[in-house]
Amino acid sequence: MKTSIKNVRNVAIIGPYSSGKTTLLESILSVTKAITRKGSIEKKNTVSDSSPEARDRQMSVETSIASTHYKDVDLTFLDCPGSIEFLQETYNTLVGVGTAVIICEPETERILTLLPLFKFLSDWDIPHIVFINKMDRAKNTYLEILDALKNASDRPLVPQQYPIRKDQTLIGYIDLVSEQAYHYHPDSPADPVPFPKELHLEEKITREEMLETLADFDDQLLEKLLEDIAPSSEEILQDLRKELSADQVIPVVFGIGEQDFGTRPLLDILVKEAPAPDITADRRALAASPGETVVQVLKNFYSPQGGKLSLVRVWRGELHDGMVLSGVRHGGIYRLMGGQQQSVQTAVTGEIVALSRLENARVGDTLFTGDKPIQMLKKADVMQPVYALAIAPERREDEVKLSAALGQLIDEDPSLAWEHHGDTHEVILWGQGDIHLQVALDRLRRKYNLPMTTQLPQVPYRETIRRSNSSHGRYKHQSGGHGAFGDVYLDIKPLGRGEGFRFHEKIVGGVVPRRYISGVELGVQEYLAAGPLGFPVVDVDVTLTDGSHHSVDSSEQAFKQAARIAMTEGMPQCEPQLLEPVLMIHLYIPNEFTANALQLISGKRGQILGYEGIVDWKGWDHITAYFPSAEMHRLIIELRSLTFGVGFFEWKEDHFQDVPDKVSAQVLAQAHPD
Repeated sequence: MKTSIKNVRNVAIIGPYSSGKTTLLESILSVTKAITRKGSIEKKNTVSDSSPEARDRQMSVETSIASTHYKDVDLTFLDCPGSIEFLQETYNTLVGVGTAVIICEPETERILTLLPLFKFLSDWDIPHIVFINKMDRAKNTYLEILDALKNASDRPLVPQQYPIRKDQTLIGYIDLVSEQAYHYHPDSPADPVPFPKELHLEEKITREEMLETLADFDDQLLEKLLEDIAPSSEEILQDLRKELSADQVIPVVFGIGEQDFGTRPLLDILVKEAPAPDITADRRALAASPGETVVQVLKNFYSPQGGKLSLVRVWRGELHDGMVLSGVRHGGIYRLMGGQQQSVQTAVTGEIVALSRLENARVGDTLFTGDKPIQMLKKADVMQPVYALAIAPERREDEVKLSAALGQLIDEDPSLAWEHHGDTHEVILWGQGDIHLQVALDRLRRKYNLPMTTQLPQVPYRETIRRSNSSHGRYKHQSGGHGAFGDVYLDIKPLGRGEGFRFHEKIVGGVVPRRYISGVELGVQEYLAAGPLGFPVVDVDVTLTDGSHHSVDSSEQAFKQAARIAMTEGMPQCEPQLLEPVLMIHLYIPNEFTANALQLISGKRGQILGYEGIVDWKGWDHITAYFPSAEMHRLIIELRSLTFGVGFFEWKEDHFQDVPDKVSAQVLAQAHPD
């Protein structure tokens, strides 16, 4: 039977690490009979987190997909990683979903960790629901949790439930739409019970707040409230459906995912209130010709046996087996259930499926069936890497395979990057943190049989000079036949920071024939590759002032050697100075941590240039600073520790500056231990 797009929902499950996303998905799949037995993270047998990297760490490290059916609606859930180091994976997934469910714990101090998610969802106008999980562990009251959530979101919250407790134990809830009370039961739906009179006042206040919030977007409801006319449950549901679909309000429910408490009410909201796929497509203003199929790539997977799979959202039209998308015929359509694949023949608007053999498809790409180009769908910005390791294959013969394997890793995860550093000659793998890179290294070992050795990347120090000096260099060599002779006098002077290298000549009377002067310049440049301190030399002016030559024995090579001798003799007398690369960094943090962040920067030899509030991000500050590259490795670790994981920074190389004498002595001692 053909699936109707009205009966399709795709839902991202997002939230901080350890909030219980994977456990809640197991509950959803169990309640909807998609699985016969719930798995657990500890037993490493959940439907999502099926990769060995996830199970080794007992945490999500990539998006997992699972589908089920509930009340005539096909639901596809995308379980996204909670760690801040895998946030790119979450953002890439959110681009394609119709609704997101934010899972959080009932601890007011941890609500702060939701800020980046709320901001992204608001910026993209993605409808979202909050599910407060682990309510049996709540240390704060329900209203205190709601207040903390209100401070984290720029959309108004609409609580749809009120908790019923007995001796501080959560035993049920009141549905604020119907005002029906329910008690939870393990392994079965909650059953209706008489309204608890002792909660009448609290429930009334919370329900009135819900209705007043909805009335802000509905004049008819506002008139009823002003006239003291009670709206029907159907009218309230209609408002919730309309305003959630428009991303104007955020419904809030709660439960205990591990015990299936609250799972069914959450599913009811997704079925009754979450937008259908055509509404989501209209909100993205996606134009397409009649009959045209448009899909967007959300993620790429590589397996050693099955090759490449591309997870796509069908935005318009229908997807058929063997269809040509943007000039490429895909190899098959698959529905995913954790690590399992099921081949299907078609997929309709709103479905999220995997396509094989789209070798050139990149995350975020828009693919289509028509001959005429269409407007590309917006894709998530790629996060700048902030943490690096220098890597090398354990087996030398594997070096030729490394670049291809790294290319596939980055195709799966665009927030990774790699480079072959021209100064240090290291292969450097960049990512969002240590766990992020360790997962990538595990994949290199498991998928590609490429075990790596790692170390911290070398800092690409430079050196310069602080005073001028003149130097003489003579190269004379006789070994039978023609000899070798070159003789030069050089003036060596410092230049301003960032001016690079300059070479001049002031030869009079042809004492150094013009055909040999290029050899002198080459000899100087070769020497500057490693100066007296052992690092590349910059910001130096060298002038050839005098010299002599031999009519038979002189050559360009001989003058190159003479120049190297002159530089070797003269440079140590020019007061060499170690330079370090300095970054321009932009930090973004909640303003309650600004003072500590300023101390963090100053304590690592950073120079604060200023800070200010962020106009479109309530309660956040933007700090600008110069920051030594040598201190960058620990910055993201300490910044996240300082800000509950939500602080982040962007950077770019800016300039070189003098290394303080104490630090310089330490660097040189490590570089030249003898």
